Amino acid sequence: MHDLSQDASVTASQKPASGYLTFTLHAHLPYVVNHGTWPHGMEWLHEAAAETYLPLLRVLGNLERDGIALHCNLNLSPILLEQLAHPIFKAEFPKYVERKITAAREDESFFSSTNEPHLAETARFWQRFFTDALDDFRRLDGDIIRGFRYFNNAGLIEIITSGATHGYMPLLGTDESVRAQVRTAVAAHIRHIGKHPRGMWAPECGYRPAGSWNYPVANADGSPTAPGFNRIGVEQALSESDIEYFFVDTHLVEESARATSPYPVARGSIASPESATLVQKQDRNLYQPYFVDGPYDKRYATTVFPRDPRTGVQVWSGDAGYPGDPNYLDFHKKRWPGGHRYWKISGPRVDMADKEPYYPHAAAERVASHAAHFLHLVRETLQPGFSKELPPILCSPFDAELFGHWWFEGPMWLEAVARNLNDYPNDIALINCSDYLDRFPRAGFIAMHEGSWGAEGTNHVWMNPDTAWTYTHIYPAELFTREVCSGHRWRESELSQRIVKQLCRELLLLESSDWQFLITTGAARDYAELRFHTHDDQFNAIKEIWLTWQAHGHISAEQENRLAAIEARDSIFPDIDPSFWATGAHQSPTPISTPAGN
Repeated sequence: MHDLSQDASVTASQKPASGYLTFTLHAHLPYVVNHGTWPHGMEWLHEAAAETYLPLLRVLGNLERDGIALHCNLNLSPILLEQLAHPIFKAEFPKYVERKITAAREDESFFSSTNEPHLAETARFWQRFFTDALDDFRRLDGDIIRGFRYFNNAGLIEIITSGATHGYMPLLGTDESVRAQVRTAVAAHIRHIGKHPRGMWAPECGYRPAGSWNYPVANADGSPTAPGFNRIGVEQALSESDIEYFFVDTHLVEESARATSPYPVARGSIASPESATLVQKQDRNLYQPYFVDGPYDKRYATTVFPRDPRTGVQVWSGDAGYPGDPNYLDFHKKRWPGGHRYWKISGPRVDMADKEPYYPHAAAERVASHAAHFLHLVRETLQPGFSKELPPILCSPFDAELFGHWWFEGPMWLEAVARNLNDYPNDIALINCSDYLDRFPRAGFIAMHEGSWGAEGTNHVWMNPDTAWTYTHIYPAELFTREVCSGHRWRESELSQRIVKQLCRELLLLESSDWQFLITTGAARDYAELRFHTHDDQFNAIKEIWLTWQAHGHISAEQENRLAAIEARDSIFPDIDPSFWATGAHQSPTPISTPAGN
């Protein structure tokens, strides 16, 4: 890894191209610090750090050394940043890696004793892999964020943000909750990264337009269901916080309506009407960014990038895509107690007992082939738009943890794509979204309907018969928090501020979309339900503490101890601002100054 003894600020050169490719990697995990270890909990964070985040930093360093940049958009979700910076993670991660190294040594000894030299060599491979992870971690002084911040400052990647705790915005119950997810995220991003984010990964690529909305479930506490209201769209919450762009799934743009706007735009420019018409005729609607229409100040309109479906399937699908190649490392078969993997996928639907040994060199050869094939698909997809006024851009968004954790060879594949584009003459270039928007206009305004990148393209993954009960708790919690934060009493003392700040933290954790996702997919249903109940119980405990303080101006010693314990357990967002949840609270978009003479 590159020596990151001090941050740098380097502008990477960008060659002109006929078409552009932009990767967006969404790095996110639910809050697990102080909430279990194995099989669910801190182990998730350790695995992601060792298998995805540190290998990705290694790839970025390898490319930088050779004068190459990935130019990806990397979302480090605010709640992930909070965890990577947490003292408990920094203290426990080296112990986890040392356990993995020890287990690999024990495996080597076992395989040597059973005369299985290839598996013994693979055990040595794991020793090297985790030793490299430990060395990289120590070289960063335990600060993984610092590593990514270096490449961000150098202009080699662009770090963007997400909802504070990955709350699924189409189903949040108040405008204030949506805005608070965004505003808290921006504040955390600035604190960790040092710059205001220009882009955001809307959690689950979830989008909702402005319009009339009614609460879909009753309140669990028996209180009356709040009346429906006209809510803001996602684009307005982002625009108010100076977020310039976000991402949606393919179908939201394909099914969108082209809109016109009489407003001049302060962020970027719009293509001519003739160009916009041409885009429609050439069916390039998925390969241009668009301003999002809606009832908000469109002088500061936000931009949306649609996901490309064809290349997406190639990269994420274990059935039809690259990760399912028989030569790649099998994710599921592990040798215990160490949990190391020694077998390749071997073929579709091959029984666990019949998996064949993994050969890293054979997998590396497939990586090169798959990188070349991917770029062939990108060029084939973009080529119809090469001669047009607006160079097309293909947006490939993925969960970052796909690369390394789920698909072990994924980071090598990303590096191979970047090297291929650098080494061979072509008319495609890598670019991040901000650079593209700074250089080229939007294709027009579009109006989108509600949806996500989840199954069925709707809210179904997060609101279904198995998860609807969670919202019966979330909605009254959101309304109570808004009521408290809209008043002034929470500001009266240090204690009252502590209580309400923790109330807001527990609400944010309650709103995490991860709980519904894990319940629906069955990936860790028991853990997700336990976590939701934990934060619901803690929210209600803080609520009772607040009501006691509100009535008497003080709380009992037992309540003080309970508050302190919850604060210690869920110590996220130290600068959290309850005023974000006050009725109607929002910030105004920052005007962009015009250079003199323009």
